[in-house]
Amino acid sequence: MSRCLTALRCWLLAGAVAALAHAETAPRPNIVVIFADDLGYGDTSTYRPDGDVRTPAIDRLAADGMRFTAMRANATVCSPSRAALMTGRYADRVGVPGLIRSNFNTWGYLDPTVPTLADLLREAGYHTALVGKWNLGLTPGQLPNDRGFDHFHGFLDDMMDSYTTHLRRGVNFMRLNREEVRPEGHATAVFSDWAIDYFEDRAAPAHRDEPFFLYLAYTAPHYPLQPPPEALARVQARAPEMPEQRALNVALVEDLDTQIGRVMDTLRATGLADNTLVFVTSDNGGALNFSQNNDPWRGGKRDHYDGGLRVPFVATWPAHVAAGTESDYVGLVFDIFVTALEEAGAEVPAGLDAQSLGPALRGEAPTAAENERQLYFVRREGERYGGKTYEALIRGDWKLMQNDPFSPLELYNLKEDPLEQHDRMADEPELAKELTEALALEVQQAGAVPWQAPAKP
Repeated sequence: MSRCLTALRCWLLAGAVAALAHAETAPRPNIVVIFADDLGYGDTSTYRPDGDVRTPAIDRLAADGMRFTAMRANATVCSPSRAALMTGRYADRVGVPGLIRSNFNTWGYLDPTVPTLADLLREAGYHTALVGKWNLGLTPGQLPNDRGFDHFHGFLDDMMDSYTTHLRRGVNFMRLNREEVRPEGHATAVFSDWAIDYFEDRAAPAHRDEPFFLYLAYTAPHYPLQPPPEALARVQARAPEMPEQRALNVALVEDLDTQIGRVMDTLRATGLADNTLVFVTSDNGGALNFSQNNDPWRGGKRDHYDGGLRVPFVATWPAHVAAGTESDYVGLVFDIFVTALEEAGAEVPAGLDAQSLGPALRGEAPTAAENERQLYFVRREGERYGGKTYEALIRGDWKLMQNDPFSPLELYNLKEDPLEQHDRMADEPELAKELTEALALEVQQAGAVPWQAPAKP
């Protein structure tokens, strides 16, 4: 009997050693984050199969991997969501409570002492690249190459005035690293071409064994609604009764999907896809005034109602994420930050607000603690908002929110009332008080972080 036990122990030990050796020698995954701009929850056929939009490339990614049904963006507008994604922290805690712009109406300054995801992955031996929209700083020290990216090919500012001229207020913000460039063509195709070039370069023998991180940040389908003419013609031929503005948006989304398909086809053709973890999501919900669709959720971009926060979120990684699966994990887009570092074998900093998607990607059901997780949202803005902020807090089934700086707080039970139709502030005074105090503590934590650049001497 003792010999049998000894043999069993030896066998188990040998198996453990072999598993550990495999884990240590298994190649680290490439990581790709495809970030759309203002892509509404209801504007993909993945999430609205009976709708008027057709997105076969995103549909295929969902079929090949996992579709998340309860993910939210970190903010209702561009810069704060991007700052959270890049740092794993709530946006106002890294100095970006609002939009960073190239004019005086700017409401953020990304804390230069906080490492970005690109910084940490580069330290871990990854080649890091950003193709597309940055929107996190326009001055030396705040440019992509200063914030961890080895390679930048894209647009610095908040949004182009035209998808074909690529200018913002008459200024060219297109760059190859630090050099100004003037590409020709529709911006969505231009960014896709640059991403394809990057994949082909990474697939070359000289780089094949070096893992990479690509952050592919499109400007589509953000307004102006300027789809390529051929995309619009296809939509109008298919649905001639569709209102013009809606047709423009549908065409812009479908062209984005076509370009994502081109990029993914290249990833597969180069043989890189098998060991690449891909995320596809959006920075916030769609803009209702531009006929974008966030069904079934209330509201849209700039709103703290879920139409401004709920976003498409798909992850795929062959042999690691089971195909055709779905997760109801309740998280935020910046959870990509922790997940990417863990899968890369990099050290995860302390003090983050983000959490790992790893258990969800492995098909594990969310724990009670994950379902009760407290989520915080903030936006600061000028113009009619006067530089003020408005916030929201989710804890379990309950959501406390303000939808602009001048409106009262509202309280919703998201389990009983997911479409946020019945304000419960008057019905739940003790809970409202508790959540209001919790929200105040979240706001206070950002109080010591500057959100304007230091004054020049």
